[in-house]
Amino acid sequence: MTALLEVQGLETAYGSSQVLFGIDLRIDAGDVATLLGRNGMGKTTTVRSLLGLARARGGTVRFRGERIERLSADRIARMGLAVVPEGRQIFPNLTVAENLRAFGANRNGTRDPWTMDRVYALFPRLAERSRNMGNQLSGGEQQMLAVGRALMTNPYLLILDEATEGLAPLIREEIWQCLDTLRGQGQSILVIDKYVQRLLRLGNRHTIIERGRVVWQGGTDALAADPGLWQRYIGV
Repeated sequence: MTALLEVQGLETAYGSSQVLFGIDLRIDAGDVATLLGRNGMGKTTTVRSLLGLARARGGTVRFRGERIERLSADRIARMGLAVVPEGRQIFPNLTVAENLRAFGANRNGTRDPWTMDRVYALFPRLAERSRNMGNQLSGGEQQMLAVGRALMTNPYLLILDEATEGLAPLIREEIWQCLDTLRGQGQSILVIDKYVQRLLRLGNRHTIIERGRVVWQGGTDALAADPGLWQRYIGV
């Protein structure tokens, strides 16, 4: 079976400083995969490389069977790869509805695409705040908007980079429940986060990186059975 996303030997550098040293990663359709590791170990650089925001120095990245490591970020996005970025990065001077409308597309060709009404059903708080500007939202509401905005593109693969960072526990759980719902609908997802216990309940394929290298890969049962891995490489 052809992988939805297959990364082999990915190397990325910023100038003369190399960050990634041969990253391998595979995500099949319907997977919820996680990318784990301490801060500064290369997780966000991996995401930036997948999205075309950081140019790969070596290795290959295949998305839906097509090599993308030399394509522009715009071209990759149009192929159906969407991100909820670290720091949210919503448009502060657009309303909630305008933020969502700006990203409306049907990149995976589904007959039941994400619409504003579907996003509002997933996040009722956004419906209540639909006329508010992005800079008038709380941090949790901005994160909901960032997730909804990415879903409006109807991506084949949704990437979340530290989607629950800095959120209150109740709001964080709301985001997790949203991801549970998306998983149940068959959405393929790559999650970067530090809450291993919650990720074990959500994901089925896990990768740990340390200093730009993959140090462990496996399924949920194997990761759950070895808490020593968490302490050694994730710090929990």
